Amino acid sequence: MSRRINVTVLGAGSWGTTVASIASRNADTIVWARRAETADEINREQRNSQYLKDLPLHRHLRATTDLEEALQRCDVLVMGVPSHSFRETLQKVAPLVRPWVPVISLAKGLEQGTQRRMTEIIHEELPGHPAGLLAGPNIAREILQGMAAAAVMAMPDEKIANALQPLFSTAVFRVYTNTDVIGSELGGPLKNVIAISAGMAQGLGVGENTRAMVITRGLSEISRLGVAMGGCAETFSGLTGLGDLLTTCMSPLSRNRQVGEQFAAGKTTAEIVASMNMVAEGIKTSSVVMELADRYGVEMPIAKEVAAVVRGDYGAVQAFRGLRKLTPGRSPARPGCRGAARPMQCGVAFMGCRGEASRAGRLRGAG
Repeated sequence: MSRRINVTVLGAGSWGTTVASIASRNADTIVWARRAETADEINREQRNSQYLKDLPLHRHLRATTDLEEALQRCDVLVMGVPSHSFRETLQKVAPLVRPWVPVISLAKGLEQGTQRRMTEIIHEELPGHPAGLLAGPNIAREILQGMAAAAVMAMPDEKIANALQPLFSTAVFRVYTNTDVIGSELGGPLKNVIAISAGMAQGLGVGENTRAMVITRGLSEISRLGVAMGGCAETFSGLTGLGDLLTTCMSPLSRNRQVGEQFAAGKTTAEIVASMNMVAEGIKTSSVVMELADRYGVEMPIAKEVAAVVRGDYGAVQAFRGLRKLTPGRSPARPGCRGAARPMQCGVAFMGCRGEASRAGRLRGAG
């Protein structure tokens, strides 16, 4: 009789804890928490009230604050820490984890300074370990409440992805596989930035038509940069692209959308960060996305405005100038870009004045 697989999840935030709870149905699973109070609560009460309130976790899930204990029997390593501490955590892991253990990222961010994706950091810090990610339109609370959802296990080696797939699947949480790691991994960080703009739209009350326009044009920006960086175009219309974008932009539980709503209320980045007990990756990612856009020559007007608001160059109201409600009876200025002092001074500029770009050249029409 073969022994059960041992899964280690590093990071006891909302999503890390949720994935650990799912995995504990199918494998012996331990989650590493930084705070002793969190680990004790998971072990005693099967709850993580700091991040998931009163939602019950699987009864077989164990927790520890001892990194060596967490990695002692690890067969599959899941990285549930935020992008800003991802590399540092891997450096601590390196001397403790056995060779060739697959490493799966849950983080939807990009490293500041290097512009690295999380799987690239895994390859740098844990060379020889298969690296991939688990991502999709997944609100942690809904999944723990038993609502149906789906995600993608993206690994360059399809055999490894297929072997890992059952560990994270349940009757109502379906996991698909994809070998397009670049495209699958970029969808998450990029959609977080667009979700901030969707939150600003919601907070400013610009209307459903405008919000849909922002989300749809945001998908175009995500796809353009993703394809330029080597991702497959089809991936961005799937779960890790369009699916994740819709959930993050539309759900009131989305942290990045909440950030945008707070920007719309006039709060600064520092005030917003100070008020949150969970990380909203879009805040840190926005500047990295613009660096990548410049590097690959991709126009991303929506992401550019989000980055400006995050930096504090101006507020959400000014960012959405030209996209807010007109006074009845007044004629709008012609929607051209000439004479606009800044891109957001006309709504068409916000969406990109010169149409869409594709690998084959320019696309005509509104798309």
